[in-house]
Amino acid sequence: MPLLPRRTLRALERFHAARPWDHNAHFHRWILRQLPEGVGSALDVGCGSGDLARLLTGRAARVHGIDADPAITARARELTPVATPVTYTAIDAPAGLGDRSYDVITCVAVLHHLPFPQALEAFRDRLAPGGTLVIVGLAREHTPVDHLLGIASIPLNVLMALLKNRGRRAPRPVSMTAPTRPADLTFPEIAREARAVLPGARLRRRLFWRYTLVWRRL
Repeated sequence: MPLLPRRTLRALERFHAARPWDHNAHFHRWILRQLPEGVGSALDVGCGSGDLARLLTGRAARVHGIDADPAITARARELTPVATPVTYTAIDAPAGLGDRSYDVITCVAVLHHLPFPQALEAFRDRLAPGGTLVIVGLAREHTPVDHLLGIASIPLNVLMALLKNRGRRAPRPVSMTAPTRPADLTFPEIAREARAVLPGARLRRRLFWRYTLVWRRL
């Protein structure tokens, strides 16, 4: 059963289509705060237009971004200054990750596109000792807590759209042009499977229809 009348939902859809803002980019600064300073290498899985990959150069000496879409990785290269220590490859995850290890691995709003346990195992196996894995993901709403957070996010979503766009209409950011799909797994399912692969992982539901996962390899 919809939480809001259809007329209200359609009005919200029109409002946000005219004033889009990137929910994933909202978490980028939070991601950086989870990471140590001065690591050697970082991998951003599902890098899109490279916004997070470029920010990761503030923590890592070398950053590699991968994405399954050749067009968006080409766009990421165009948007990245030549001197920035970031490289991009159009390749599927987790099969195409290779054997190299990284001090940091990030994955934002991509994990629900991938085979869940296999992707987590691949990230774990490619994380160097002492390394940090940070995931921002999407879960299917299922529990009362999920629905309450979803309801709370609706007015905040409108407020953020107004603030970030200064109340004006705006074009859709390049980072929001990638294909999307709904999540299949609920948060309890995600937490159970994640902790089986990544013992000690810290997971938390977030506003704006996201959850976070942080795991550090000993």
